[in-house]
Amino acid sequence: MSGSAFSEQGRIKEHTRTATTPTGSMAGKKSWKCNVCDIGFHQKSQLKGHMKSHTGEKPYTCKPCEKTFYSFGHLEKHMETHTGDKPYECDICDAAFSFENSLKQHIKTHTGEKPYKCELCEAAFRDSGDMRKHMRIHTGEKPFKCNMCEKAFTVSGHLRAHKRTHTGEKPYECYICGVSFTQQTTVMIHMKTHTGEKPYKCSMCDATFAVKKCVIIHERTHTGERPHKCDMCEASFAQKCDLTSHVRTHTGEKPYKCDVCMKAFSLKHSLVTHMRRHTGEKPYKCDLCDATFITSEAAKLHLRTHTGEKPYKCELCDYAFAARSNLTTHMRTHTKEKPYECTMCTKAFIKSTQLTLHMRTHTGEKPYKCDVCESAFSQVGNLKRHKTTHTGEKLFKCNVCNATVAEKGTLKKHMRIHTGEKPYKCNSCDAAFTHSGNRKIHMRTHTREKPFRCDLCNDTFAYRRALKSHMQTHTGEKPYKCDHCEAAYSMPDSLRRHLGSHTGEKPYKCDVCQTRFVVQNGLAQHMKIHTGEKSYKCKLCDAAYSRNDRLKKHVKTHAGQKP
Repeated sequence: MSGSAFSEQGRIKEHTRTATTPTGSMAGKKSWKCNVCDIGFHQKSQLKGHMKSHTGEKPYTCKPCEKTFYSFGHLEKHMETHTGDKPYECDICDAAFSFENSLKQHIKTHTGEKPYKCELCEAAFRDSGDMRKHMRIHTGEKPFKCNMCEKAFTVSGHLRAHKRTHTGEKPYECYICGVSFTQQTTVMIHMKTHTGEKPYKCSMCDATFAVKKCVIIHERTHTGERPHKCDMCEASFAQKCDLTSHVRTHTGEKPYKCDVCMKAFSLKHSLVTHMRRHTGEKPYKCDLCDATFITSEAAKLHLRTHTGEKPYKCELCDYAFAARSNLTTHMRTHTKEKPYECTMCTKAFIKSTQLTLHMRTHTGEKPYKCDVCESAFSQVGNLKRHKTTHTGEKLFKCNVCNATVAEKGTLKKHMRIHTGEKPYKCNSCDAAFTHSGNRKIHMRTHTREKPFRCDLCNDTFAYRRALKSHMQTHTGEKPYKCDHCEAAYSMPDSLRRHLGSHTGEKPYKCDVCQTRFVVQNGLAQHMKIHTGEKSYKCKLCDAAYSRNDRLKKHVKTHAGQKP
């Protein structure tokens, strides 16, 4: 016998099942099988306790709070929350425990002892139970099956937590703010948001974390370690959940479905967050104002609007950002990377949201509908602006000139008029702009890009408004009318030139020869005489011209036409 003494023959049999060596004839034998989920047990009492997880029977009741449990051990652990009795104290630190076994396990965190080693990889464990769970990674065994769907799990605790996604049960409540959770570990992590406790410190920087797992993941940002590799491509990840999410981009799997709108998600976390849009729940509160948020990340970003903190700095320029995602997007302005490609044309984009909006120009989709009239829009911002035409509401006020605008972003852009800030700089010259859109348009003076094409004559234009004006030369429409006579024009510049014949005003003056012009474009064309610039080049020969109309006349000589 192994040194243990037994008073009953039955207990000797039970002990034999667990005490035989791995090479013995009875190794791993689990005689007591569950007829519901096929899990095996060494002892009949273990099976009896397990069956209560299927029947829902919870015969052990806590007298102080009336909670019920299906095992006496679980009741004993629960009682700690009431009695606070922890007689087993650690000699090395101040930790104390209700159970001797818990103290033994804790001691190993000091000694570093991990006596249970995996024979298939280098993993080692303090507890034999953790070792058994780990082995299922290698064997693929998932003995804990959900009787409501097809999912199966390696650990019984994961099955219990999963079942709550079906029942909606959240038995673990924060006694400070009343928020409920499906798992006890989650409420323990949540409690640290109230206490501010962050006991886990990064060994490479000053960052601290409430959860040990978070510091392990964080340290990979220093080491560059990405242990989770995709079997279908060369991608690798620092976190297993990121790999799981990535693999679903290959498989297209979206197992988490919203019962309200039937939208499906590849990640459970995405579904939980999405559901708050239906329920209106915003559990994350700002400590400095009344703002509330759907996600903790949104609350954290909001807090930086109070503190001004911008921890994510660009190494190539002076820009800094409050959110890591904004830095990632910004870096693409340096690398010129445009990873989001349209499948219907050749356009590519820096951000996925830009591609989503662009795709609607192909599909005609306008998902944002006005609930007052029948108008619909492809962008939510356009809908917000439209709604103010019904309400007359202008929510954001400039504290310099008292102008009011409907959107916070519009106010931010407006403020640049007062501050003179021009954050959008041209990479090819010294020009700077208040809006990114203006910089984009300016860049076409360097690239000569003309993305707007006329469907009737194939003329191309750098600006959408130029194409719109040009189209009126085909339709004969002349919306720009002179207030002094009956003259009308298809283009605003033409009207301005005409108005000069009435007023004699020529506000645009050449600094070289003092010649004056009615419109700015006339001055720009004139300056090319002094600079010798000939930006309009013939594609069929080496001829070049300072004006587009002269190039057009020249091109006709190649076609045998009279200019």
